[in-house]
Amino acid sequence: MQPSSLGFAAGREAAPYAAHFAGRLLDPGKPAPPDVTDTGGGGAERRFGIYRNNVTVSLIGALAAIFPTTLRITGPEFFRAMARFHIRATPPTSPLLFEYGHDFAAFIAQYQHARSMPWLADVARIERAWLDAYHAADEAVLAMEPLAAVAPEALGATRFIAHPATRLLSSSYPAFSIFSANRQDAPVGPIMATEPEWTLVTRPVFDVEVRRISPDAAMMIEGLMAGDTLGRAAGEALATFADFDLPAAIAGLIEAGAFCGISTNGARDET
Repeated sequence: MQPSSLGFAAGREAAPYAAHFAGRLLDPGKPAPPDVTDTGGGGAERRFGIYRNNVTVSLIGALAAIFPTTLRITGPEFFRAMARFHIRATPPTSPLLFEYGHDFAAFIAQYQHARSMPWLADVARIERAWLDAYHAADEAVLAMEPLAAVAPEALGATRFIAHPATRLLSSSYPAFSIFSANRQDAPVGPIMATEPEWTLVTRPVFDVEVRRISPDAAMMIEGLMAGDTLGRAAGEALATFADFDLPAAIAGLIEAGAFCGISTNGARDET
């Protein structure tokens, strides 16, 4: 199978031709591009169909590798069908397959046949966050010493610098509990959690860590990640949750490695 001069004989440029080729490659309802012929110069519909199927199977395999928990929950047949529709709707834009699937969770949320599993999209978001954290830039995590060195009167104006690997996710469902239960090969027993959950994804050293955090700590971390000062982020959490334990929340975010530095008076303090 070969394109006739890559389509240039018809006056096409490389980029438009590539888009034209890719558009037919992932849509089984479209015929092979007219410029694609077999070695004898005849039509290549059958061979193009084989190539199309191989590409789709490879992309399904890439999604399965990125979302193993989602695959385990749905089962291979359901996952393959769902992934196939996603691939047609959202083809890859990068040659790096680990970059694929950023839109998969959003697709699952709209996928008609997944409506009986309304938490599935949030589980997929945790999986995507895990991989993004794994590939995030290296940075030493914030230790307690730089924070302890800040004068008490300056603590409220201190800003925290999020670690490149840190991801914070919220779910109206017990997505973290479902994710954790299906992350291992052991049989999954009853999941007793029923409340909404917050999930913090970090990579403090070499391994990605995924943990459930309380809503009050999540509110403070969310504010800090958005650039709020410690005083404002903690104040909002205290105003919302009467029993918010600020020292415990700070110790928790330090232990998790969620941040890599602090900024006081506009200057960054290294770890």
